[in-house]
Amino acid sequence: MSVQLTLRAGVLLFCLAMIGAARAETPLERGAYLVNTIMTCNNCHTPMGPGGPQMDKALSGGLTFDTPGFKVTAPNITPDKETGIGSWSDADLKKTLRTGVAPNGVLLAPVMPTDFYGAISERDMDAIVAYLHTVAPVQNQVPPPVYHRDFGHEVFPGSEQPIDDEGGTDQIKRGFYLAPIGHCMECHTPMERGKHQWADRMGAGAQEFRGPWGVSVSRNITSDPAHGVGAWSDAELKRAITQGISRDGSKLNGPMGYRYYAQMKDEDLAAVIAWVRTLPPKS
Repeated sequence: MSVQLTLRAGVLLFCLAMIGAARAETPLERGAYLVNTIMTCNNCHTPMGPGGPQMDKALSGGLTFDTPGFKVTAPNITPDKETGIGSWSDADLKKTLRTGVAPNGVLLAPVMPTDFYGAISERDMDAIVAYLHTVAPVQNQVPPPVYHRDFGHEVFPGSEQPIDDEGGTDQIKRGFYLAPIGHCMECHTPMERGKHQWADRMGAGAQEFRGPWGVSVSRNITSDPAHGVGAWSDAELKRAITQGISRDGSKLNGPMGYRYYAQMKDEDLAAVIAWVRTLPPKS
């Protein structure tokens, strides 16, 4: 009897283990994970109150960006039919995210990182769109955008088409897939005459951002040991990304979405860090 009981217990444990292994992330869970962590959609699209993001009004419209080229307020991307994207089809959402062109034909301001979203796999894009349809609708009309000049669609190198295996199992390739989704180089690469210097100075920082924090200058995140993060440990980089604390213990300012990156899976953070370490040193 003891042998039979042992065998039965072994079979039961094996079955439970198989069930656990077979429990895969659903598309909605995947979409929620991407939108609420690495994509940091709430960082711009959620209203900011004195205590931080007003998550009871999540994604209903948020920050205003007033620049020499445009003045735009991050729009309402909840499924509200009057003031949000409730009347948009899946195809409308996908086209807007990949091309930066809204259903009404208006090109979105370059502060919306659609230049990077061409890399998103079809599977992940489906998950993102499905999740956005499930967000609680909030009625909130934001001001229409004002453009002072024309803008083009500047595609990040490597984001010309979907990366259908999400980078696969190779850590650095996985990091490259996640980095465009997180649009890291949108802020951490210098601009000249309205264009990112991706070819010559990718990751070298030096962009200025004005906000409630005052004026922030994006950091050099290349592998340069003196001016970049070449001398930083993985743990120091992870702390900076998820807590906003620099190598010397000083507090980093916005607009980087530390609170959202803190919710990322450890393996995804490790992949992004591994890819960042491949950036050639730039002083």
